[in-house]
Amino acid sequence: MIRFVDLFAGIGGIRLGFEQAMRDLGMPCECVLSSEIDVHAQETYRLNYGEKPQGDIYKIKDYPAFDFLLAGFPCQPFSYAGKQKGFADTRGTLFFEVERLLSEHQPKGFLLENVRGLTTHDGGRTLATIVAKLEGLGYGVQCLLLNSSDFKLPQNRVRIYIAGIKNQQPKLTLQSSRGAADSHQFKRQHTASELFYSTDHLMVRDILEPNPPQAYNCSPAFQARMQAVLKQKRLSINGVRLIDYRNGNSIHSWELGIKGACSDDEIAFMNALIANRRKKTFGTHQDGKSLSKEQIESFFQHPDLTQIIASLLKKKYLRKRDGLYNPVSGNMSFEVFKFLDPDSISITLVTSDSHKLGVMHRGRMRHITPRECARIQGYPDTFHHHPVDTHAYRQFGNSVSVPVIKAVISDLFAHNDFWHSLRKNSTEKRPETEVCVPH
Repeated sequence: MIRFVDLFAGIGGIRLGFEQAMRDLGMPCECVLSSEIDVHAQETYRLNYGEKPQGDIYKIKDYPAFDFLLAGFPCQPFSYAGKQKGFADTRGTLFFEVERLLSEHQPKGFLLENVRGLTTHDGGRTLATIVAKLEGLGYGVQCLLLNSSDFKLPQNRVRIYIAGIKNQQPKLTLQSSRGAADSHQFKRQHTASELFYSTDHLMVRDILEPNPPQAYNCSPAFQARMQAVLKQKRLSINGVRLIDYRNGNSIHSWELGIKGACSDDEIAFMNALIANRRKKTFGTHQDGKSLSKEQIESFFQHPDLTQIIASLLKKKYLRKRDGLYNPVSGNMSFEVFKFLDPDSISITLVTSDSHKLGVMHRGRMRHITPRECARIQGYPDTFHHHPVDTHAYRQFGNSVSVPVIKAVISDLFAHNDFWHSLRKNSTEKRPETEVCVPH
């Protein structure tokens, strides 16, 4: 019997992947403690596991004995440790709680999951500190950077997985891979022709619900504006972005008239401004530099330029500061900020805007649903999402990709012998039929 704890548990995605792997191995397992501070995530967890996780991890004083630790720990900035103590200390971060529990309870192994940025934070010193701390506790450590799209999921999601075994260097057959850089590259690689189409990969079309409620449709006014702009720009809606500071396969708020209708000249001005303000001639600012009227005149000549600028300032598509002009980002005012291409993969689901992903499906311009978000993350349809959509979207955006967790755990247990003594003990004490059941 493997007894495990599920920390920073969210809605239980890491637990689900772990239990699925244990079931396939025929290995009995039991979650002896779960912890999650968000009350709405606790509600979803209870819907699926029949138990409410304990709250603030700092307030948990008594831990039962456990063999394996699971944690999708938050990565707070380590700036204080890095600047003041040369990364000699991790106190004051939530990772320190993981470190403390490993030190006190000495489980056989662990799996940690975190964002891709952990690998580059502070020039890589943050990750190096974490690995050094884990190794200092007597664990062999292996880090993997994996893309969910390589695990039969229609999502470009790169995350780091840190596996550890007590007194043993983990052996894994999985190798780090960032996968395709984006949905466009993925589509070129996997759907260039039917000859090269692989059933090992899923596309967005494979997870779409056939007829979700009409409530997920975009508003009629937004649909009408979108159709008009798509026709004018000769764009396909599949893969299009709604964004105010980039060009390319994009539609902007001034083209949709979100803050007020714009003339053709005003639209041409705004498009020219965002296309040129990123040029090295005007500086190397990541999202473009604010420009003076004289600089603007170098690429946009118009006899009514003063009036065009004044109108755009009044409508708040443009702002002026210290004599320099810049677009006013209206991204949050879009009903949808990205329309997914059914013949490719989704961009990364995130907490803040999963509800603003859209799709054109069966003639409907609509938002993707919470169930579709769940499928993009690899949750089975038997998994109950939160009954309030707002919470469901946020939770799936903040969750893990379940099949990736299952794959890493399966690989870890298949190629390392640390768990055989646990299995022997479990078969002596409990019936073999008591295995974890997936939810």
